[in-house]
Parts: sequence; C-alpha cells; structure tokens
Amino acid sequence: MTSLQDIFAPHVRDGSLPGAVALVARGDRVEVETAGSARLGGGAPMARDSIFRIASVTKPVTAAAVMMLVDEGRIGLDDPVDRWLPEIAKPVVVRTPDAPVIDVVPAVRPITVADLLTFRAGWGFPSDFSLPAVQALFGVQKNGLSPQLVPPPDEWMAELAHVPLLHQPGEAWLYNTCSDIQGVLISRVSGSALPDFLAERVFEPLGMTDTGFEVPAGKLDRFTTSYRPLPEGGLEAVDAPAGQWSSLPRFASGAGGLVSTVDDLHAFARMLLAEGTAGGRRLLSADAVRQMTTDHLTPAQREASGLFMEGQGWGFGGSVDVAPVDPWNVMGRYGWVGGTGTAAHLVPSTGAVSVLLTQVQMTGPTPPQLMRDFWTYAATATA
Repeated sequence: MTSLQDIFAPHVRDGSLPGAVALVARGDRVEVETAGSARLGGGAPMARDSIFRIASVTKPVTAAAVMMLVDEGRIGLDDPVDRWLPEIAKPVVVRTPDAPVIDVVPAVRPITVADLLTFRAGWGFPSDFSLPAVQALFGVQKNGLSPQLVPPPDEWMAELAHVPLLHQPGEAWLYNTCSDIQGVLISRVSGSALPDFLAERVFEPLGMTDTGFEVPAGKLDRFTTSYRPLPEGGLEAVDAPAGQWSSLPRFASGAGGLVSTVDDLHAFARMLLAEGTAGGRRLLSADAVRQMTTDHLTPAQREASGLFMEGQGWGFGGSVDVAPVDPWNVMGRYGWVGGTGTAAHLVPSTGAVSVLLTQVQMTGPTPPQLMRDFWTYAATATA
C-alpha cells in the first residue's frame, strides 16, 4: 500500500516540494507524517508542529465564528447586514456581468448574513476574471500573501462599497470576498477585533495554541518559508518567517489570513465532528454545524462554479461533496483548500479528517497532483 512518504518523497527529491506535514485521522486512529525541511536547500527538518500560512483554510473558521453570533441571537441568517455594515447598505449591480462598472442598477434587495455565508452576496470571483467588475474587485481584494499591505477594515469596506456587485444578492456563487466581509461583520457585531474574537471563542477553547494572524518571535523558528513555482521551473521564496506574518496586520483577513498547524486544524475538525462540542464545552449548536456542512447551492450555481469546485457544492466557509467525480469524493465531505498549498477536510458520516500543509503556492484554483494524491490516500486510509 502506498504511504504518505511514498507520495511526498519524489517531490522533495526533485526540489518541487521543500517539505510538508500531513495528518489523516479517523476517531482515535491518527497518522501524522512529515517530509523535507522548513525551507528549500536545508535548514530545520519539517516537524509535526511546524507552522504554515493556511490561506483559504481560514474560511471555515471565520464561518464558524459567524455562526456563534447566530447561535447567540446577536444576528440572524436572514438579517440584512447594513445595520452593521452601512457602507454596503445600498449596493448597485452591473446591468450584465460583462457590462462596464458604470452601467449599474440598484440591488433588488439587501445583502443578508446568509448571502455572505453562502458566497452569494454579489462580490467575489467567477470563472471569468476578465469581467470589468471583477477587475475592479482585484483593486480592493489585495494579494492574500501580503497582509501588511491591506488597509484597516473601515477603509477596506469603504473601498469595497465603490465596486459594483457582479450579480444580484442570492443569484450566484462567487469566490472569496464574502469571507473577508464576514470578518468585518464579526468584529462590528461583537465589538472585538477579529483576532481577539477568534482567540477567545475558538482558539483558546480548542487548544489551538499555534493559530492566529501573526507568528510571535518565539515561534518563528517553527514558521515555514513560503514559495511559488516559477514558469521556467524551480521555486521562488515569497515570504520568509520574519516577513508578512511577523506582526499583526491592520486588516485580519477572514478569507485567508491565518497560520496554523496540523494538530490545531485537527482540533477544529474534531469540534465540528462532535456537533460543536469540545472538552465538555459547547462552542456551536448542532444545527449551526449542520448548516455549515450542508450544500446550499442550486444545481445551476454549482455548475457555474466548476473552476473552483469538482463534484462539490458550498456550505458555510467550505465546500461540500455532492457527486462522486473523483476517487476521494465522499458525500458530505466538508472543507476547503488554501492557495498556499494547504487543505483540510472532514467527513461527518465517518468521522474522518485529513489535513495537508505544504509551502508551495497553487498556480490556480485547480488542486495540484500532490494534493489529489493525498486525498486519494486519505480516502483509502480512513475507509
């Protein structure tokens, strides 16, 4: 039987993968494997507690925080968000998706909390990045690997308000932006900065001691270097341990700003598998977890999102498998991938968890072969 080392070894040998840490679990059976080193060309070997930029694997954590506020009755799924986000109280929508950004009509209804959670608010990325409204959004949705360059939340929201929606609220699934808006919503509803809210309500109760929006100086020796593939081959370092995550950013991105470890992400997954409980304490209601891990898209919305999802729909903060397109698709499997080369999933029906953390950026929305091989292994190992 193929092992995780068999999957990683060829990539480490040819230099396309500096290192990786992976976890595959079902119940009390937990397998963790490390490979390579924390930076290209040597240095400290990769370790179980190595810290990675998890990018969009942040999204399920942010959605869970929103649902905590829903559980408490501080917001409702059908509530318009303009009470807390007045900048987007009167959004406008381009007349057609390919229309110029000045050819707009009023939104037919307000944006709701549910619209943000299901990525159907009208802001975000479709399969066609060339559309004028999408190009305008790129000016606001800064590079997720440069958190220090993003303006504070109030300024970011003011900039976003000048970008028209690509579709009417509720009409289409669009990637990414809604998670950043969720982060601002959490802060304004709770009265706490997003890093503080997540630390108090999620990370501390779950013992996620290495998860946050910055890496303290005392942990930088465990923080990995981030790379991107070059067109001509090889890798280029894009962020070192003492770089963009060595201090707290002005804008904590609910879409992709967290760093974490395999064990911290496993702790979060176990809480969801336990229907919102951990250590005898309830963090989320069972209904909140069910809504997070249920597909909310229409068939047409799923079909239009094929660039980002294969055999999947969308819950709150993550995809949900709905069709056996690939060997690893299991109905109801929930989770997501990060553009920095990360992935975390759980299967409510079996209790399986898989986490893959690497340092090499994806070159597009399509998962790389290494990730696909890992998912195939995880599906077999937890069957």
